[in-house]
Amino acid sequence: MQQILNFLYKNSITLLFLLLLGISLTFTIQSHSYHRSRAVSSANAVTGYVSEQINNVEAYFGLREQNEHLAFENAQLKRLLYNTQDSTNRPPVTLPNELGAFKVIQSKVIINSYNKQENYLTINNGAKDGIKPDMGVVSSQGVIGYIEQTSNGYATIISVLNKKFRLGAKIKKNNHFGTLIWNGKNTGFAQLVDVPRLATVIKGDTIVTGAESTIFPENIPIGTIEKVYIDKKTNYYTLDIRLFNDMTSLGYVYVIENKDRKEIEQLQQATTNE
Repeated sequence: MQQILNFLYKNSITLLFLLLLGISLTFTIQSHSYHRSRAVSSANAVTGYVSEQINNVEAYFGLREQNEHLAFENAQLKRLLYNTQDSTNRPPVTLPNELGAFKVIQSKVIINSYNKQENYLTINNGAKDGIKPDMGVVSSQGVIGYIEQTSNGYATIISVLNKKFRLGAKIKKNNHFGTLIWNGKNTGFAQLVDVPRLATVIKGDTIVTGAESTIFPENIPIGTIEKVYIDKKTNYYTLDIRLFNDMTSLGYVYVIENKDRKEIEQLQQATTNE
């Protein structure tokens, strides 16, 4: 208390001046319409700025909810995309959870390894959400990998950046097929091997998933051709593919279930056994 009294005593002249100044400004503003309007305008500007900053903070903390909502909407759109042959047909306003052969479940990557020879990802959805082994996983940019194992609430994914990874893929412009693998060297590239020499391949050509895959829908983007080699042992092309996805930075992903997969595989098995 003594410090407060000392402060008031030492600064009494300054405080008295500020008090009188405040009183005079109040009388001036109240007695002149121009000054009153300017004061109100200034007060509104300050209030508006403060409100805007508060809204910005609230919007920032609401990004997670907004992102989850957008991810859900994207999953609905992908369900329609993967199951619609005629893109000119107008989609319904409300989409069911399942449409045609493919079901799409949105999820989020919570663990991502990319500096090993066998890399895996972990997502925050699992068996309770209908996720099973061997379901395909994509992002908005293209192929990520496929489900390896699941627990009740989580699942692991064999990444494209895994030397065990195998996927049938094709050159989009001419439908020549090969097998997508990873040689373990560069996180930005995968390799398309066993591409026949009859194929016309040019740097920049787009690589997509093939029709023979029972995990992914056809024509899901993978990347573009960067370099072309000839395998002297097999006399086939080996293509370096620059991946569309930045596999070192992944957020929301989409898990794809092909509901016809078992039927197709059983038919293929029966045909092979004959």
